[in-house]
Parts: sequence; structure tokens; C-alpha cells
Amino acid sequence: MKLIVGLGNIGDKYVFTRHNVGFMLIDSIALNSNLTFRENSRLKSIMTNLRTGVEDYLLIKPTTFMNLSGEAVRAVMDYYKIPVEDVLIVYDDISLELGKIRFRANGSDGGHNGIKSVIKHLGTSNVARLKIGIGPQPNLPSEVFVLQNFSKDELENLKTVLLRAKEGIGCYFKEGLSVAQNKFN
Repeated sequence: MKLIVGLGNIGDKYVFTRHNVGFMLIDSIALNSNLTFRENSRLKSIMTNLRTGVEDYLLIKPTTFMNLSGEAVRAVMDYYKIPVEDVLIVYDDISLELGKIRFRANGSDGGHNGIKSVIKHLGTSNVARLKIGIGPQPNLPSEVFVLQNFSKDELENLKTVLLRAKEGIGCYFKEGLSVAQNKFN
């Protein structure tokens, strides 16, 4: 089983904020596959299963809020016995412009509190990730910018980005990280 984690904040007021692009991607995958989410309070997640002919994927959205996302990721990994090699974290990146995506095998948290929590709870920065650009950031503090809603035009652009990200995830799990990086970064 593979684990795909979309990072974001739970609650209606955050649905269309830049910080929720990870949730948006998980929702888009689930919608296209006619999947239904269920909440698992013990695992601190809203989750669904995507079964393909080849592989099963567990899609989760942590209910811990962004800064504690690692708690949910660790709980799900432990419960389902999923090794870190089978985990992909999807989240927003303020340093990438809107429309860009980037696969990474590892790295620092880059100032992102959600990925910082994941690294802390997994005890390693060697966790694969897909960053979705939400920039450029105007002259605002990042904590203000990421909690703003996307504009109508940005949401239209985001539809294309999410389609590309879904294709990228398929490539990543079928052909590996380096192929996904070459095709989608």
C-alpha cells in the first residue's frame, strides 16, 4: 500500500486558501475516482482508499491542522505498517510560482511548518514530496499570504495544475522519482 498525504487545514474557512492545495489535490483525486472519505479520529485523518489493478493507495488529509500534520502521518504509517519509501507528501510551496510543481526525494522543511512536523515525527527528512507552487508572494508576511483564498483566476489556473500533479503522481509511483522529476519539475 502507498500513502499519499495532502497537507492543509481542516474547516470551511480554509477550503480555498493557498495553504490547502495539498487537500485540494487529494479531493480532486477522490472526486475523479468516485471515492468517499471517512474520518478516523484515532489516526487523526480523513481518508479514503484508491484501488487500482496494480496498487492500493491510501489518501489522507490530516485533521490536526497544518502545524501538527506529522502526528497524523506517523499514526497512519504505524497502523498500516507503511514504510517511509511508500509515502508521498503533497503541500504548497511559496517559493514556486503558481502553475509549477516539483518532486523532491528529501530535503529541509524550507520554513513550511507542515513538512517540519512530518520530518520531526518521522525522524527523517528522507520523505518524498510533491510541492505545488502558490507564489509569487506579494509584500505580505508568509503566514498571512498562505491563509488567503485563491482568486477566481488563480483557481482556474489551479485546475490545470492539479491535473498535472495527478499525472505526476501516477508517473512517480509507476516509473520512479527521477522520471517524474524529469517530466514534471
